[in-house]
Amino acid sequence: MRQHRVESLYYRVRPRTHRGGRRQGGHVEATKPESRTSKDSRRFSHKVSVVVPTYNVERYLDQCLTSIQMQPFANIEVICVNDGSTDGSLDIMREHAAHDPRVRVIDKPNAGYGAACNTGIDAATGDYVAIVEPDDYLTGDMFGDLLAFADSLDGGPVDIVKSSYWRIFNAGTPNELRTVCLYQDRVNPPSQPFAIGDGVALLEHHPSIWTALYRKAFLDEKHIRFREYPGAAWADNPFLVETLCQTDRIAYVNRPYYNYREDTEEKLVASTRRDPLLPIKRWNDMQDIVESLGVTDRRVLSAQTKRGINYCGLTIDAVGLDHPGVREAVTAVYQRLDYDLVMEQPLVTPAAKRLYCELTGRPDPKIGRLSMLPAAASEVWYRLRHTSPSYTWFSITSFMRHRRGRAGEGE
Repeated sequence: MRQHRVESLYYRVRPRTHRGGRRQGGHVEATKPESRTSKDSRRFSHKVSVVVPTYNVERYLDQCLTSIQMQPFANIEVICVNDGSTDGSLDIMREHAAHDPRVRVIDKPNAGYGAACNTGIDAATGDYVAIVEPDDYLTGDMFGDLLAFADSLDGGPVDIVKSSYWRIFNAGTPNELRTVCLYQDRVNPPSQPFAIGDGVALLEHHPSIWTALYRKAFLDEKHIRFREYPGAAWADNPFLVETLCQTDRIAYVNRPYYNYREDTEEKLVASTRRDPLLPIKRWNDMQDIVESLGVTDRRVLSAQTKRGINYCGLTIDAVGLDHPGVREAVTAVYQRLDYDLVMEQPLVTPAAKRLYCELTGRPDPKIGRLSMLPAAASEVWYRLRHTSPSYTWFSITSFMRHRRGRAGEGE
């Protein structure tokens, strides 16, 4: 759902060709991978159910499905959920299913991203469930590598296996660029598997629910499913906290396999303007889950605090604090935040902290303008090392434009 060391951490992406397939009718017929993946099938007894919730994504769907079918780990089922598409998406799904018995198509009326994901999860017969969005694609042996690492750990089955991912900017243009995600090298638990407090960076950044394998029995035992909102509606946000905060059996592989096409900042702002309170509604849903689960780990609460300030900032940036309903909604979020956790945030700007105090009736904290400089310098250095000078400069200029409402960008 869109929102705001392979060869290198940043490079221009060459036009991608489909390996192991041949064009037929504008799409790709994947060749059967059994012969080159039989060792992986023998090595693992697990089966992975890959859910692809789809609504009008015919432009990218063929590449997405082919990348899943060509995964070296072959013991998969691909559950394509057509959520009432009105373009050629259903035909593409059916063509792939006709050439690969591992592909199933479920055609249903449109009910939104969350409902489509739930349909796929409910239909899954695998030990683990993966979610792949239809405008993204996979590289490397994602499923095989994650399962191999999970199986190498002691103490019983792992509930969630996560990885990092690639961010694709300006997709399909001459300026298409790839950078690694912003939690790469930041998830460093003292041991694995771990509880989310020991890998809290997974909660601080984009809700990348699709970089994971979820143990199906874990989802069922905890009664975890997506909230079924109309449309896309950021349904990944509640799912993120509901999964990560209910287990101490998380594993993490610090390698990107998933290729995520990023929306531009302009598209994100335009989307927020259409429903300016959506980020705030989703943060409140996340906070309700955190409170209902009785989470007390300050590292987790701090990450949720940072997200609350960022999401309020998205709304303020898009339509302004005086837009109808915004001041009241932002104030309500701020009243749910712990004062000390807000003040401790190193990448929340002094302006944002003053706004928090103003709206909650607290005294001006008298924070110096340069108080966040050490943390900001550290973040700039991280981005220079892990992304690129041009992306780092874009991040700085974007942050400066929106510094009143937000913390340091977490996406």
